[in-house]
Amino acid sequence: MATLEIRRLSAGYGRAQVLFDIDLEVRAGEVVALLGRNGAGKSTTLKAIMGLVPARSGEVKFDGESISHLQPYQIARLGLGYVPEDRRIFTDLTVTENIEVGRQPPRGDARPWTEQRLLDLFPALAALRHRRGARMSGGEQQMLCIARTLAGNPSTILMDEPSEGLAPVVVEQVAKAILELKRARVTVLLAEQSRHFVDRVAERAYLLENGVARPA
Repeated sequence: MATLEIRRLSAGYGRAQVLFDIDLEVRAGEVVALLGRNGAGKSTTLKAIMGLVPARSGEVKFDGESISHLQPYQIARLGLGYVPEDRRIFTDLTVTENIEVGRQPPRGDARPWTEQRLLDLFPALAALRHRRGARMSGGEQQMLCIARTLAGNPSTILMDEPSEGLAPVVVEQVAKAILELKRARVTVLLAEQSRHFVDRVAERAYLLENGVARPA
């Protein structure tokens, strides 16, 4: 069964149309990539799924139910997590406080993402529990952003450019975390420019060019 179904999705900003009849699906437990260059529409696709950019036409279904007309907070409450490209951690809060901000109750019989489990996923954060976000490197902030999203116990997570601008050692840690999410049966849709990273973590990919998607 498809966890995410996107059918003929078109979206844009003002008069500028960015997406043209996007069709894609992500099945439960899969890691699927949306591959493309800067400006191809990858971020817009994820934002349209989350309701952050209004769709001009088409439909988005999550676990079989249409979410096309829901607000972002309502979509998040259904169990769809989002890791934005610009991270948006709370720089005046500590690692632990950032994680708690994202906390939502466990869902069904899925194993909950406790703070300890998140620190096990990202060991580099364990020594930084009391460090404020403003004093963290870009790689540390990226790991924290993923951890904060997982604290909401999502069944599916959208990741926007999770490897962009990171040192190779951090890219490897993020890749290992995504593979661990797959083992935990968390469904992942990630937007990426790096084919190498996609080949490392994803089972399959869509190529997005000029606002049009096709299997890669």
